[in-house]
Amino acid sequence: MIKFEDIQGYGKEHIESVQASASNLQSGVQAIATAYGEYAKKSFEDSKSFVEKLSGVKSLDKALEAQTEYVRSAYETFVAESQKIAGLYTDCAKQTFKPFEGLVSKFTPAQ
Repeated sequence: MIKFEDIQGYGKEHIESVQASASNLQSGVQAIATAYGEYAKKSFEDSKSFVEKLSGVKSLDKALEAQTEYVRSAYETFVAESQKIAGLYTDCAKQTFKPFEGLVSKFTPAQ
């Protein structure tokens, strides 16, 4: 026989899991937004620096050298930041669903 206290306890536990999940999601999304903002700021500063450097170049060879250096640096930064942000998405998903592990284990049949 199912007791009212059992149902009430399950409901309370479920609400607590949802609250913890929402809190984890909020902090994860905030970390991702911060990472995007920092990357955008760095990218803007790098572009500004490149334009300043390019405006002072007197020869075509130096211009091509500066452009090649900028493109290489921009690509490396993009790859590094993309990996960092992908890791933040992964961590966010893990932390968001972590509070539900206890609920799922209760309904998983023992083998």
